Amino acid sequence: MKKIIFSILLVLTVLALILNQFFKKEEKELSLNQIKKEATNFYNSKKYNQATNKYLKVIELSDFESQKQSAAYNAACCFALLKKTDSAFILLEKAIAFGYKNKEHLTTDSDLKILHNSSKWEGLIARIPKSKTLNSDPELAEIITKDIHHFWEAYDLSEKKPNNAREIYKEYYFDKASDGMKDYVGSKISSINYFIKHIESRPKLYRSIRANTLKVDDHRKEIQQSFKNFKAIYQEAKFPDVYFVIGAFTSGGTVSSAGLLIGTNQMSDGKNVNTEELTFREKMLMNKSKFLPHVVAHELIHFQQNEMKRDTITLGYAIKEGMADFLGELISGETANRKIFDWTIGKEKQIWADFEKDMYFNRYSNWIANSGSASKDSYPDLGYWIGYEICKSYYENFNDKKQAIYNMLHIEDYRKFLTESKWEAKLEKIN
Repeated sequence: MKKIIFSILLVLTVLALILNQFFKKEEKELSLNQIKKEATNFYNSKKYNQATNKYLKVIELSDFESQKQSAAYNAACCFALLKKTDSAFILLEKAIAFGYKNKEHLTTDSDLKILHNSSKWEGLIARIPKSKTLNSDPELAEIITKDIHHFWEAYDLSEKKPNNAREIYKEYYFDKASDGMKDYVGSKISSINYFIKHIESRPKLYRSIRANTLKVDDHRKEIQQSFKNFKAIYQEAKFPDVYFVIGAFTSGGTVSSAGLLIGTNQMSDGKNVNTEELTFREKMLMNKSKFLPHVVAHELIHFQQNEMKRDTITLGYAIKEGMADFLGELISGETANRKIFDWTIGKEKQIWADFEKDMYFNRYSNWIANSGSASKDSYPDLGYWIGYEICKSYYENFNDKKQAIYNMLHIEDYRKFLTESKWEAKLEKIN
Protein backbone atom coordinates (compact mmCIF):
# COMPACT_ATOMS: atom_id res chain seq x y z
CA MET A 1 0.00 0.00 0.00
CA LYS A 2 2.80 2.41 0.91
CA LYS A 3 4.47 1.69 -2.43
CA ILE A 4 1.23 2.48 -4.26
CA ILE A 5 0.77 5.74 -2.34
CA PHE A 6 4.40 6.67 -2.98
CA SER A 7 3.99 5.96 -6.70
CA ILE A 8 0.84 8.08 -6.88
CA LEU A 9 2.57 10.96 -5.06
CA LEU A 10 5.56 10.69 -7.41
CA VAL A 11 3.31 10.84 -10.49
CA LEU A 12 1.40 13.82 -9.09
CA THR A 13 4.66 15.62 -8.30
CA VAL A 14 5.99 15.10 -11.82
CA LEU A 15 2.64 16.20 -13.28
CA ALA A 16 2.68 19.33 -11.12
CA LEU A 17 6.19 20.19 -12.34
CA ILE A 18 5.15 19.73 -15.97
CA LEU A 19 2.04 21.87 -15.53
CA ASN A 20 4.05 24.50 -13.68
CA GLN A 21 6.51 24.76 -16.57
CA PHE A 22 3.63 24.95 -19.05
CA PHE A 23 1.89 27.75 -17.21
CA LYS A 24 5.18 29.59 -16.77
CA LYS A 25 5.62 29.56 -20.56
CA GLU A 26 2.05 30.77 -21.02
CA GLU A 27 2.56 33.47 -18.40
CA LYS A 28 5.78 34.65 -20.06
CA GLU A 29 3.98 34.80 -23.41
CA LEU A 30 1.16 36.89 -22.02
CA SER A 31 3.43 39.07 -19.92
CA LEU A 32 5.83 39.88 -22.78
CA ASN A 33 3.03 41.03 -25.07
CA GLN A 34 1.50 43.02 -22.23
CA ILE A 35 4.83 44.60 -21.31
CA LYS A 36 5.35 45.73 -24.91
CA LYS A 37 1.93 47.37 -24.94
CA GLU A 38 2.55 49.03 -21.60
CA ALA A 39 5.94 50.31 -22.77
CA THR A 40 4.35 51.88 -25.85
CA ASN A 41 1.53 53.41 -23.82
CA PHE A 42 3.95 54.89 -21.28
CA TYR A 43 6.11 56.30 -24.09
CA ASN A 44 3.11 57.85 -25.86
CA SER A 45 2.02 59.35 -22.54
CA LYS A 46 5.54 60.78 -22.04
CA LYS A 47 6.02 58.71 -18.89
CA TYR A 48 9.58 57.89 -19.88
CA ASN A 49 10.78 56.42 -16.57
CA GLN A 50 8.03 53.81 -16.60
CA ALA A 51 8.50 53.16 -20.31
CA THR A 52 12.23 52.57 -19.80
CA ASN A 53 11.61 49.94 -17.15
CA LYS A 54 9.24 48.11 -19.48
CA TYR A 55 11.63 48.23 -22.44
CA LEU A 56 14.42 46.81 -20.28
CA LYS A 57 12.10 43.97 -19.28
CA VAL A 58 11.40 43.25 -22.94
CA ILE A 59 15.15 42.91 -23.57
CA GLU A 60 15.33 40.40 -20.73
CA LEU A 61 12.39 38.26 -21.88
CA SER A 62 12.66 38.35 -25.68
CA ASP A 63 13.88 35.36 -27.67
CA PHE A 64 14.86 37.31 -30.77
CA GLU A 65 17.69 39.79 -31.14
CA SER A 66 15.56 41.96 -33.44
CA GLN A 67 13.08 42.39 -30.56
CA LYS A 68 15.90 43.13 -28.11
CA GLN A 69 17.34 45.61 -30.62
CA SER A 70 14.08 47.52 -30.90
CA ALA A 71 13.55 47.56 -27.13
CA ALA A 72 17.12 48.73 -26.48
CA TYR A 73 16.74 51.54 -29.01
CA ASN A 74 13.43 52.66 -27.51
CA ALA A 75 14.91 52.57 -24.01
CA ALA A 76 17.78 54.75 -25.26
CA CYS A 77 15.26 57.26 -26.59
CA CYS A 78 13.54 57.37 -23.21
CA PHE A 79 16.83 57.90 -21.38
CA ALA A 80 17.74 60.70 -23.80
CA LEU A 81 14.38 62.40 -23.24
CA LEU A 82 15.05 62.13 -19.50
CA LYS A 83 18.47 63.76 -20.12
CA LYS A 84 20.26 60.64 -18.83
CA THR A 85 22.77 60.69 -21.65
CA ASP A 86 25.22 58.10 -20.31
CA SER A 87 22.43 55.54 -19.99
CA ALA A 88 21.15 56.46 -23.44
CA PHE A 89 24.55 55.74 -24.99
CA ILE A 90 24.80 52.41 -23.15
CA LEU A 91 21.43 51.32 -24.56
CA LEU A 92 22.30 52.50 -28.06
CA GLU A 93 25.47 50.41 -27.87
CA LYS A 94 23.29 47.45 -26.90
CA ALA A 95 20.96 48.12 -29.82
CA ILE A 96 23.92 48.13 -32.22
CA ALA A 97 25.24 44.92 -30.66
CA PHE A 98 21.81 43.36 -31.30
CA GLY A 99 22.05 44.38 -34.96
CA TYR A 100 20.65 47.91 -35.25
CA LYS A 101 21.62 49.32 -38.69
CA ASN A 102 19.31 52.22 -39.49
CA LYS A 103 21.83 55.05 -39.48
CA GLU A 104 19.50 57.50 -41.24
CA HIS A 105 16.78 57.10 -38.63
CA LEU A 106 19.27 57.27 -35.77
CA THR A 107 20.76 60.55 -36.97
CA THR A 108 17.38 62.21 -37.55
CA ASP A 109 15.45 60.92 -34.51
CA SER A 110 14.45 63.99 -32.50
CA ASP A 111 14.30 61.90 -29.31
CA LEU A 112 18.10 61.59 -29.43
CA LYS A 113 18.88 65.23 -30.24
CA ILE A 114 20.46 65.86 -26.84
CA LEU A 115 23.14 63.25 -27.63
CA HIS A 116 24.42 65.05 -30.74
CA ASN A 117 26.61 67.40 -28.70
CA SER A 118 28.40 64.58 -26.91
CA SER A 119 31.91 63.52 -27.86
CA LYS A 120 30.58 59.94 -28.02
CA TRP A 121 28.08 60.67 -30.78
CA GLU A 122 30.33 60.62 -33.85
CA GLY A 123 32.06 57.46 -32.69
CA LEU A 124 28.73 55.73 -32.20
CA ILE A 125 27.52 56.73 -35.65
CA ALA A 126 30.76 55.55 -37.25
CA ARG A 127 30.23 52.02 -35.94
CA ILE A 128 27.00 51.60 -37.88
CA PRO A 129 27.60 50.42 -41.45
CA LYS A 130 26.27 52.60 -44.24
CA SER A 131 22.75 51.68 -45.25
CA LYS A 132 22.37 49.59 -48.37
CA THR A 133 21.64 51.76 -51.41
CA LEU A 134 18.07 51.23 -52.53
CA ASN A 135 17.93 49.37 -55.82
CA SER A 136 16.09 51.00 -58.75
CA ASP A 137 16.58 48.11 -61.20
CA PRO A 138 13.78 45.52 -61.01
CA GLU A 139 16.04 42.79 -62.37
CA LEU A 140 18.49 43.12 -59.48
CA ALA A 141 15.98 42.32 -56.73
CA GLU A 142 16.73 38.92 -55.20
CA ILE A 143 14.12 36.31 -54.31
CA ILE A 144 15.29 34.52 -51.17
CA THR A 145 13.71 31.20 -50.14
CA LYS A 146 16.32 29.58 -47.89
CA ASP A 147 14.28 30.21 -44.73
CA ILE A 148 11.52 27.94 -46.05
CA HIS A 149 14.00 25.10 -46.57
CA HIS A 150 15.45 25.65 -43.09
CA PHE A 151 11.95 25.46 -41.64
CA TRP A 152 11.20 22.08 -43.22
CA GLU A 153 14.54 20.73 -42.07
CA ALA A 154 13.66 21.76 -38.51
CA TYR A 155 10.09 20.48 -38.88
CA ASP A 156 11.24 17.00 -39.92
CA LEU A 157 13.73 16.79 -37.07
CA SER A 158 11.16 17.95 -34.52
CA GLU A 159 8.68 15.34 -35.75
CA LYS A 160 11.25 12.68 -34.82
CA LYS A 161 12.17 14.32 -31.51
CA PRO A 162 9.12 16.32 -30.34
CA ASN A 163 10.50 16.76 -26.82
CA ASN A 164 13.42 18.71 -28.29
CA ALA A 165 11.30 20.91 -30.55
CA ARG A 166 12.40 24.23 -29.04
CA GLU A 167 16.11 23.45 -29.34
CA ILE A 168 15.65 22.08 -32.87
CA TYR A 169 13.70 25.05 -34.21
CA LYS A 170 16.12 27.47 -32.58
CA GLU A 171 19.21 25.79 -34.06
CA TYR A 172 17.93 24.82 -37.49
CA TYR A 173 15.46 27.62 -38.21
CA PHE A 174 15.77 30.75 -36.09
CA ASP A 175 19.56 30.78 -35.68
CA LYS A 176 19.95 30.43 -39.47
CA ALA A 177 17.55 33.27 -40.23
CA SER A 178 18.14 35.56 -43.19
CA ASP A 179 18.14 39.32 -42.60
CA GLY A 180 14.54 39.46 -43.77
CA MET A 181 13.42 36.66 -41.49
CA LYS A 182 15.09 38.34 -38.52
CA ASP A 183 12.95 41.40 -39.15
CA TYR A 184 9.83 39.29 -39.69
CA VAL A 185 10.10 37.30 -36.46
CA GLY A 186 11.05 40.41 -34.52
CA SER A 187 7.85 42.18 -35.46
CA LYS A 188 5.42 39.33 -36.09
CA ILE A 189 6.30 36.37 -33.80
CA SER A 190 6.30 36.95 -30.06
CA SER A 191 8.51 33.99 -29.11
CA ILE A 192 9.85 30.60 -30.16
CA ASN A 193 7.34 28.89 -27.85
CA TYR A 194 4.47 30.75 -29.50
CA PHE A 195 5.72 29.66 -32.92
CA ILE A 196 6.06 26.00 -31.91
CA LYS A 197 2.61 25.98 -30.30
CA HIS A 198 1.15 27.28 -33.56
CA ILE A 199 2.87 24.58 -35.65
CA GLU A 200 2.19 21.66 -33.31
CA SER A 201 -1.49 22.49 -32.83
CA ARG A 202 -2.12 22.25 -36.59
CA PRO A 203 -0.46 18.96 -37.63
CA LYS A 204 -2.84 18.21 -40.52
CA LEU A 205 -2.28 21.63 -42.04
CA TYR A 206 1.51 21.46 -41.92
CA ARG A 207 1.62 17.91 -43.22
CA SER A 208 -0.32 19.06 -46.27
CA ILE A 209 1.17 22.46 -47.26
CA ARG A 210 4.84 21.58 -47.80
CA ALA A 211 4.59 21.23 -51.57
CA ASN A 212 2.81 24.58 -51.95
CA THR A 213 5.32 26.44 -49.76
CA LEU A 214 8.07 25.12 -52.02
CA LYS A 215 6.41 26.51 -55.16
CA VAL A 216 7.86 30.00 -54.75
CA ASP A 217 10.37 29.34 -57.51
CA ASP A 218 7.48 28.62 -59.87
CA HIS A 219 6.37 32.24 -59.43
CA ARG A 220 9.72 33.96 -59.99
CA LYS A 221 8.92 35.10 -63.52
CA GLU A 222 5.55 36.51 -62.45
CA ILE A 223 7.11 38.41 -59.55
CA GLN A 224 9.89 39.78 -61.73
CA GLN A 225 7.39 40.81 -64.42
CA SER A 226 5.33 42.71 -61.82
CA PHE A 227 8.47 44.58 -60.79
CA LYS A 228 9.19 45.50 -64.41
CA ASN A 229 5.58 46.60 -64.91
CA PHE A 230 5.86 48.89 -61.90
CA LYS A 231 9.08 50.45 -63.19
CA ALA A 232 7.29 51.24 -66.44
CA ILE A 233 4.61 53.29 -64.69
CA TYR A 234 6.62 54.75 -61.80
CA GLN A 235 10.21 55.69 -62.58
CA GLU A 236 11.03 56.51 -58.95
CA ALA A 237 10.33 52.91 -57.90
CA LYS A 238 12.72 51.03 -55.63
CA PHE A 239 13.03 47.26 -55.73
CA PRO A 240 14.07 45.51 -52.52
CA ASP A 241 14.85 41.84 -52.08
CA VAL A 242 11.94 39.49 -51.33
CA TYR A 243 12.17 37.05 -48.41
CA PHE A 244 9.88 34.06 -48.06
CA VAL A 245 9.53 32.69 -44.53
CA ILE A 246 7.27 30.45 -42.46
CA GLY A 247 5.47 32.40 -39.75
CA ALA A 248 2.71 31.75 -37.21
CA PHE A 249 -0.31 33.15 -39.09
CA THR A 250 0.39 36.63 -37.74
CA SER A 251 1.31 38.19 -41.10
CA GLY A 252 1.01 37.14 -44.72
CA GLY A 253 3.22 40.02 -45.75
CA THR A 254 5.03 43.07 -44.41
CA VAL A 255 8.04 45.24 -45.22
CA SER A 256 11.23 46.29 -43.44
CA SER A 257 14.51 47.91 -44.39
CA ALA A 258 15.64 44.42 -45.46
CA GLY A 259 12.90 44.13 -48.06
CA LEU A 260 9.53 42.48 -48.63
CA LEU A 261 8.76 39.75 -46.07
CA ILE A 262 6.20 37.10 -47.03
CA GLY A 263 4.61 34.63 -44.59
CA THR A 264 4.55 31.79 -47.12
CA ASN A 265 2.47 29.37 -45.05
CA GLN A 266 -0.43 31.83 -45.27
CA MET A 267 -0.05 31.71 -49.07
CA SER A 268 -0.20 27.93 -49.38
CA ASP A 269 -3.86 26.95 -49.65
CA GLY A 270 -4.97 24.78 -52.53
CA LYS A 271 -5.94 21.29 -53.61
CA ASN A 272 -5.15 18.58 -51.03
CA VAL A 273 -4.47 21.15 -48.27
CA ASN A 274 -6.23 20.19 -45.03
CA THR A 275 -7.61 23.30 -43.27
CA GLU A 276 -10.07 21.57 -40.91
CA GLU A 277 -7.99 22.56 -37.85
CA LEU A 278 -8.24 26.25 -38.72
CA THR A 279 -10.79 28.65 -37.28
CA PHE A 280 -12.84 30.85 -39.62
CA ARG A 281 -10.46 33.69 -38.76
CA GLU A 282 -7.41 31.62 -39.76
CA LYS A 283 -9.06 30.50 -42.97
CA MET A 284 -9.62 34.16 -43.81
CA LEU A 285 -5.90 34.79 -43.25
CA MET A 286 -4.96 32.02 -45.67
CA ASN A 287 -4.73 32.47 -49.43
CA LYS A 288 -4.26 30.11 -52.32
CA SER A 289 -0.66 29.73 -53.44
CA LYS A 290 -1.51 31.13 -56.88
CA PHE A 291 -2.07 34.54 -55.20
CA LEU A 292 1.52 34.70 -53.96
CA PRO A 293 2.77 37.03 -56.77
CA HIS A 294 -0.10 39.40 -56.05
CA VAL A 295 0.78 39.55 -52.34
CA VAL A 296 4.38 40.36 -53.29
CA ALA A 297 3.10 43.13 -55.58
CA HIS A 298 0.97 44.50 -52.71
CA GLU A 299 4.00 44.65 -50.41
CA LEU A 300 6.13 46.23 -53.15
CA ILE A 301 3.71 49.18 -53.18
CA HIS A 302 3.94 49.50 -49.40
CA PHE A 303 7.72 49.76 -49.77
CA GLN A 304 7.21 52.92 -51.88
CA GLN A 305 4.90 54.73 -49.43
CA ASN A 306 7.46 56.55 -47.28
CA GLU A 307 6.69 59.85 -49.01
CA MET A 308 3.03 59.76 -48.00
CA LYS A 309 1.94 61.88 -45.06
CA ARG A 310 1.84 60.07 -41.74
CA ASP A 311 -1.62 60.35 -40.29
CA THR A 312 -3.66 58.53 -37.66
CA ILE A 313 -7.12 58.89 -39.19
CA THR A 314 -8.73 55.67 -40.37
CA LEU A 315 -9.18 57.09 -43.86
CA GLY A 316 -5.41 57.40 -44.23
CA TYR A 317 -4.78 53.81 -43.16
CA ALA A 318 -7.47 52.53 -45.55
CA ILE A 319 -6.06 54.48 -48.48
CA LYS A 320 -2.55 53.14 -47.87
CA GLU A 321 -3.71 49.52 -47.75
CA GLY A 322 -6.18 49.92 -50.59
CA MET A 323 -3.55 51.63 -52.72
CA ALA A 324 -1.26 48.63 -52.26
CA ASP A 325 -4.11 46.42 -53.48
CA PHE A 326 -5.03 48.66 -56.42
CA LEU A 327 -1.53 49.34 -57.72
CA GLY A 328 -0.56 45.75 -56.91
CA GLU A 329 -3.42 44.60 -59.12
CA LEU A 330 -2.38 47.05 -61.83
CA ILE A 331 1.11 45.53 -62.07
CA SER A 332 0.36 41.86 -61.31
CA GLY A 333 -3.10 41.37 -62.80
CA GLU A 334 -5.03 40.63 -59.59
CA THR A 335 -5.66 42.00 -56.12
CA ALA A 336 -4.19 40.15 -53.15
CA ASN A 337 -7.58 40.21 -51.38
CA ARG A 338 -10.01 38.80 -53.91
CA LYS A 339 -12.20 36.83 -51.49
CA ILE A 340 -12.80 39.93 -49.34
CA PHE A 341 -13.56 42.07 -52.39
CA ASP A 342 -16.01 39.49 -53.77
CA TRP A 343 -17.85 39.46 -50.42
CA THR A 344 -18.50 43.22 -50.63
CA ILE A 345 -20.61 42.94 -53.80
CA GLY A 346 -24.10 44.18 -53.04
CA LYS A 347 -23.02 45.59 -49.68
CA GLU A 348 -21.04 48.60 -50.94
CA LYS A 349 -23.29 51.40 -49.69
CA GLN A 350 -23.77 49.91 -46.22
CA ILE A 351 -20.02 49.32 -45.81
CA TRP A 352 -19.31 52.92 -46.80
CA ALA A 353 -22.01 54.26 -44.47
CA ASP A 354 -20.39 52.39 -41.58
CA PHE A 355 -16.93 53.55 -42.57
CA GLU A 356 -17.98 57.21 -42.71
CA LYS A 357 -18.63 57.09 -38.97
CA ASP A 358 -15.00 56.13 -38.31
CA MET A 359 -12.97 57.57 -41.14
CA TYR A 360 -11.83 60.81 -39.49
CA PHE A 361 -11.02 59.14 -36.17
CA ASN A 362 -8.25 56.75 -35.18
CA ARG A 363 -10.39 53.59 -35.45
CA TYR A 364 -7.98 51.54 -37.52
CA SER A 365 -8.80 48.30 -35.69
CA ASN A 366 -12.42 48.40 -36.88
CA TRP A 367 -11.34 48.14 -40.51
CA ILE A 368 -7.82 46.71 -40.81
CA ALA A 369 -6.12 43.73 -39.12
CA ASN A 370 -9.41 42.93 -37.38
CA SER A 371 -9.67 39.25 -38.24
CA GLY A 372 -10.26 38.46 -34.56
CA SER A 373 -13.89 39.53 -34.99
CA ALA A 374 -14.36 37.88 -38.40
CA SER A 375 -17.43 35.80 -39.21
CA LYS A 376 -19.29 34.70 -42.34
CA ASP A 377 -21.62 37.66 -41.82
CA SER A 378 -18.87 40.19 -41.12
CA TYR A 379 -15.66 39.88 -43.13
CA PRO A 380 -12.48 41.52 -41.78
CA ASP A 381 -10.13 44.00 -43.46
CA LEU A 382 -12.86 45.90 -45.30
CA GLY A 383 -10.64 48.98 -45.06
CA TYR A 384 -8.58 47.43 -47.86
CA TRP A 385 -11.59 47.37 -50.15
CA ILE A 386 -12.56 50.94 -49.28
CA GLY A 387 -9.05 52.25 -49.95
CA TYR A 388 -8.90 50.23 -53.17
CA GLU A 389 -12.12 51.75 -54.47
CA ILE A 390 -11.04 55.30 -53.58
CA CYS A 391 -7.68 54.87 -55.35
CA LYS A 392 -9.25 53.16 -58.34
CA SER A 393 -11.77 55.99 -58.72
CA TYR A 394 -9.01 58.60 -58.44
CA TYR A 395 -6.97 56.80 -61.11
CA GLU A 396 -9.95 56.48 -63.45
CA ASN A 397 -10.72 60.20 -63.19
CA PHE A 398 -7.15 61.37 -63.81
CA ASN A 399 -6.07 61.78 -67.42
CA ASP A 400 -2.31 61.42 -66.87
CA LYS A 401 -2.12 57.93 -65.34
CA LYS A 402 1.58 58.09 -64.43
CA GLN A 403 0.99 61.40 -62.68
CA ALA A 404 -1.96 59.86 -60.85
CA ILE A 405 0.30 57.11 -59.50
CA TYR A 406 2.92 59.68 -58.45
CA ASN A 407 0.24 61.74 -56.70
CA MET A 408 -1.04 58.70 -54.82
CA LEU A 409 2.40 57.85 -53.50
CA HIS A 410 2.88 61.46 -52.32
CA ILE A 411 -0.48 62.19 -50.65
CA GLU A 412 -0.37 65.10 -48.21
CA ASP A 413 -4.09 65.43 -47.45
CA TYR A 414 -6.28 62.31 -47.29
CA ARG A 415 -9.53 64.26 -47.07
CA LYS A 416 -8.63 66.17 -50.22
CA PHE A 417 -7.63 62.96 -51.97
CA LEU A 418 -11.02 61.43 -51.16
CA THR A 419 -12.80 64.45 -52.63
CA GLU A 420 -10.66 64.41 -55.78
CA SER A 421 -11.27 60.70 -56.23
CA LYS A 422 -15.01 61.29 -56.79
CA TRP A 423 -15.58 57.91 -55.14
CA GLU A 424 -18.73 58.97 -53.34
CA ALA A 425 -20.33 60.09 -56.62
CA LYS A 426 -19.36 56.77 -58.19
CA LEU A 427 -20.87 54.90 -55.25
CA GLU A 428 -24.21 56.64 -55.72
CA LYS A 429 -24.48 55.07 -59.19
CA ILE A 430 -24.05 51.52 -57.87
CA ASN A 431 -27.39 49.69 -57.85
